[in-house]
Amino acid sequence: MRQNPERRAALLDAAIEVLAREGARGLTFRAVDVEAAVPKGTASNYFANRDELFTQVGGRFYERLAADPGAAPPGPEGPRDRRRMAAVMRAMVDRITEFRSGYLALLELRLEAVRRPELRAVLTRAIRADIDANVDSHLASGFPGDATTVVSLHLALNWLITERLTLPGVFSQEQADAIVDELVDRLVPPAAADGTGPAPGAVPPA
Repeated sequence: MRQNPERRAALLDAAIEVLAREGARGLTFRAVDVEAAVPKGTASNYFANRDELFTQVGGRFYERLAADPGAAPPGPEGPRDRRRMAAVMRAMVDRITEFRSGYLALLELRLEAVRRPELRAVLTRAIRADIDANVDSHLASGFPGDATTVVSLHLALNWLITERLTLPGVFSQEQADAIVDELVDRLVPPAAADGTGPAPGAVPPA
């Protein structure tokens, strides 16, 4: 198998676009070659079979998301209250929604993972690591709420993103923003300074 990292990344990015547009059945080596504008047979030189292609696409989605400058946690300036946290969550929803092809490809990969154990293992590790990193970042940030708060927002906001990408007529941008604000208001306790929030560090549900 070829080892050029830049070419491999370009092929995986092309595979993301094919998955988002054509679905899992449309993800063939030929389709990836065409999307990447490379000679016929290039993808087959980098991936042993479709299983390997699916598995590596799963990892590539999270590589690109992590490389996004908007993925960095908020800086030290500003209050650590629910209003600012809602703004951070709205920005996060918008950032992922703007990576439309990547998220739609991830939805296709999740369905394929039911039938492909290696892909399921890759996605399980990546998503578990993403949740754990978000929990750690939140607990270190000074925002109110504990690990269960983060997991609850993760589950709720991921479905909101799915609605926005697959059925955009269900919620307008204004309605989506209002939903995020309401979720933060209901799931995130008042700031610790109020003395009413739970102690941080609760173990998230499995």
